[in-house]
Amino acid sequence: MWAAIKGFAERHPRLAAWIALAIGMVAILLWSARDVGLTPSQLLALVIATIVLAGLCVWIISWEDEEEETGSSSPSSKP
Repeated sequence: MWAAIKGFAERHPRLAAWIALAIGMVAILLWSARDVGLTPSQLLALVIATIVLAGLCVWIISWEDEEEETGSSSPSSKP
């Protein structure tokens, strides 16, 4: 089972990061909101927004990876 998870993470690193980050963020959200008195629909909306936010975080972090890849493969334009 761990080999399958590791293989998936190696093939799809951004998706795996999104899943891992979303699980952690949703867990913190649910723990924090346990005594707030939210309705189920409000809680569902917050969970969906948290999952989307986790995806955006991974996407923004991936910009830096793309810049490093393009910067190291292209020749330097300094005189």
